[in-house]
Amino acid sequence: MSRTTNLSRPIIEALYSEALILADDVRAVFALGVREPEMGEDATIRLALSTEGLKTTTRMMHVLAWLLNQRAFFSGELSEGQVLRNGTLPADREADPKALGALEPETCELIAETERLHQRIARLDEAWRSGFEMASPARAIHSRLKRRLADLG
Repeated sequence: MSRTTNLSRPIIEALYSEALILADDVRAVFALGVREPEMGEDATIRLALSTEGLKTTTRMMHVLAWLLNQRAFFSGELSEGQVLRNGTLPADREADPKALGALEPETCELIAETERLHQRIARLDEAWRSGFEMASPARAIHSRLKRRLADLG
């Protein structure tokens, strides 16, 4: 049983390529956090790199897992039911503004870029799960509020 969607293999492949490049950038930036601290180095920066690095890499792994599930669906390796049951994109944990204040602007921008990609994928996931049905503006606001409250809880 197939349903009509606005998701297509080219959209998923383009997002997958974008996510792979971004994941490689994340790896390159946060791999530096595993080195030994230099004499006199601020522990706040190392802690910010560690915590935000973990959140950022986890965010990217969730995005890549969602995209891989979609690719498997389009390839016929997973059924729609399997993707619906097991392929939900987990909620994101936003960066801590205090930690971002300790990091370099380029690192903060990379983190923000991963957050934006996660938000885009989350909107696609929600739309796909609802069959791309157009909701009333009031329902859309209600849905966003519900999602936001779930993220805070």
